[in-house]
Amino acid sequence: MTTTSDAPANPTTPGPAVVAAVGGGTAPAPDADLAVHLLRLGDDALVLGQRLCQWITRAPTVEEDLALSNIALDLIGHARVLLDRAGRLDGTGRTEDDLAFTRPEREFTNALLTELPGGDFAVTVARQLAYTHYAVLYYEALAGCADAELAAFGARAAKEVAFHRLHADRWILRLGRGTPKSARRMRLGLERVWPYTGELFDEDDVMRRLAASGTVPSPAPLRPAWERRVTEVVARAGLTVPAPSWSARGGRDGLHTEEFGPLIAELQSVHRQFPGGTW
Repeated sequence: MTTTSDAPANPTTPGPAVVAAVGGGTAPAPDADLAVHLLRLGDDALVLGQRLCQWITRAPTVEEDLALSNIALDLIGHARVLLDRAGRLDGTGRTEDDLAFTRPEREFTNALLTELPGGDFAVTVARQLAYTHYAVLYYEALAGCADAELAAFGARAAKEVAFHRLHADRWILRLGRGTPKSARRMRLGLERVWPYTGELFDEDDVMRRLAASGTVPSPAPLRPAWERRVTEVVARAGLTVPAPSWSARGGRDGLHTEEFGPLIAELQSVHRQFPGGTW
């Protein structure tokens, strides 16, 4: 993980398989760039889904246990689609399972926000607020791209994440307007999460090439709309959006928090014990 004052992320270097597919030092082919981007999106969904699964049997209520597990299932479904397409594009022949269960942690390119532990429920709510408002905006934009497969996925995913967004909005209102203790914990949750939100909108060379070619939209132009929406919700909860003096980045380059290794070990534990096993 790296911290900056608010500098843009370093350009993401495609993994060895992608470099090999497009040929050493030559400019990346469009498919290679798209594979990198879809891998990032897929890793975001996969890692966040895995984090939310950790609330099963531990959520504040039975209803919330079911809600979070269903949100996690939606996210893992998104990851399957995105990783499958990334595997078909990168020239390695890897399947969605290969990408999920055989990569070492340094090859995961999820945003750091998605891997933050949610030990306090308010942290989970704050993370869901930030991610879902971003994801709805991005998937709605993706639904307008020229790639029919990605456009169809974007349209479906945007509708699903809209329900996740509603869930997060309701919880921040409930906690912010609740007791002094719940409001304080929600404020601390926002402060914990907010330094990690900027990475969602970073634009590196890969993203610039894809956006310039019209392949997929860049998330960078969506940030003002995201800021307006989350600020409105947070204000309705009687709270204020934090203004952190630092920002954390590095996930897109495979640099992760210290809590990420155990999370991936948990995710890959069955495959490691029974490699190649099938149902």
